[in-house]
Amino acid sequence: MRWPRGRPPRVLRPRLLAAALLPVLVLLLIRGWLVESLTVSSDSMEPTIPAGSVVLVYKPAAAADRIPAGAVVAFTSPVDGRKIIKRVVAGEGQTVAIRDSKLYVDDVAVPEPFVDHDRIDATYFGPEIVPAGSVFVLGDNRGVSIDSRDFGAVSLDAIQGTVVTDWK
Repeated sequence: MRWPRGRPPRVLRPRLLAAALLPVLVLLLIRGWLVESLTVSSDSMEPTIPAGSVVLVYKPAAAADRIPAGAVVAFTSPVDGRKIIKRVVAGEGQTVAIRDSKLYVDDVAVPEPFVDHDRIDATYFGPEIVPAGSVFVLGDNRGVSIDSRDFGAVSLDAIQGTVVTDWK
C-alpha cells in the first residue's frame, strides 16, 4: 500500500511499531520461560547426545515436584558452574548402586539400552540413598561422566528443565 507523501499517517506509526515488536517480545518470552537451547560441550551423554549437539530444554518441567527416572535434565554443574545435562536414574528415598557397570535402583537391575556397558566394564559405586527433594543423575557415557557419583544428588530446585529433543 502506498501512503500519501511516502509515509504512514501519525496514528498508524504506533500500531506498526507494535506489530513489528510483538514477534520479538513473544520470542523473548518463550526463550525466557518456555524453552532454551543448549549446546552440549562434553561427551558424557554419548552415544545418546554427542558433544556439539544442540538440545532444547523445556523449562516448565523443572517446576514439577517429581522428575521421572529416564528424563534428561539440565542444571548448573556444582563442579565448574557450566550448564550441563545428565539422565535422572533415581528419585528421593531410592537406593542407587552400580555393580560391574550395571545400574541397580532399589536392588533391581535397570535396563539401559543407551549405555555401552563394554566401555564401562568393572565400574562399581554405592549403594547410596537419594536424599529428599533430590534426584540422582548419571551420564550415559559413565566412563568419562562427572555426575552424582562425584558431586552427589541434585536438588529438584537446581533442575532448570528437561531436554525434549536434540537437533543440529
